[in-house]
Amino acid sequence: MSIFDGLEQIVETDYPLAKCTWYGLGGAADYFVRPKTVEQLKQVVQRCNENEIPIYVLGAGSNLLISDDGLRAAVIKLEAEKFAQTQFDGEQLTAWAGAELAKLVLTCVKKGLSGIEALTGIPGSVGGAVKMNAGGNFGDIGAAVETVTLMDSQGNIFEKSKPELMFDYRCTNITAKFILNAQLKLTAADPEQIMRTVKEIWIYKKNNQPLNTKNSGCIFKNPRGVSAGALIDRAGLKGLQIGGAVVSEKHANFIIAQKNCRSRDVMRLTDAIKERVKEQFDIELELEIEIWN
Repeated sequence: MSIFDGLEQIVETDYPLAKCTWYGLGGAADYFVRPKTVEQLKQVVQRCNENEIPIYVLGAGSNLLISDDGLRAAVIKLEAEKFAQTQFDGEQLTAWAGAELAKLVLTCVKKGLSGIEALTGIPGSVGGAVKMNAGGNFGDIGAAVETVTLMDSQGNIFEKSKPELMFDYRCTNITAKFILNAQLKLTAADPEQIMRTVKEIWIYKKNNQPLNTKNSGCIFKNPRGVSAGALIDRAGLKGLQIGGAVVSEKHANFIIAQKNCRSRDVMRLTDAIKERVKEQFDIELELEIEIWN
């Protein structure tokens, strides 16, 4: 491990990535790195650059499919205490990339702060949620984010704020490799009212999504003005199965990984869905899930 001399405590080799994703699928990474400080993160990035090792940044693995062959790369996960911090200052919240969304939503409820209850039931971490502007029918995280602290692939740290910082449907204009933290503007509200909203959203999701299955959330983005799930349903694809991957009967924009499923099964099924929807409706579905291969 001469590449990471002096950093052995935070680097593991030939690391099985399947246990890091909600799908529970995928091969191993050559290097799996969990820095404890921003300085260590900079060192890791420098070593990877010097040795031409590709870098992938892993959040909570909830919107991700990793190839069965794994990755000839370094996968970096910001989960140490430093990267999971949250700091409240009145109605201002600074949340670091590794902070869990579910915990954050409930902490805000307790503090009587409204603005992120739309993220109820969305698995993931703050970094990944900001990067893809996570959300759903009830809103998205971008509405609350004011500023992000970023680090580029050379280790330079800088901030980006609105209006320069832009959020759109399931995307942002953030191109930096790492989101270190995000500053959110919340509003004071009655905790009981916020909790009622959270419960309503949770009940809606429980009734409409296959929550107790191995899945990675919505597979496709909704095309403008239409639901991807409705298109897949109208194409008669609920229950379609390839290998161990099957289109959910409850919500057609979810693909469930059953026993002995492989990543390639999910990939083949997404291709089959795209093809059938294109044939029937002349609409090109775009993936919401990230695929690493």
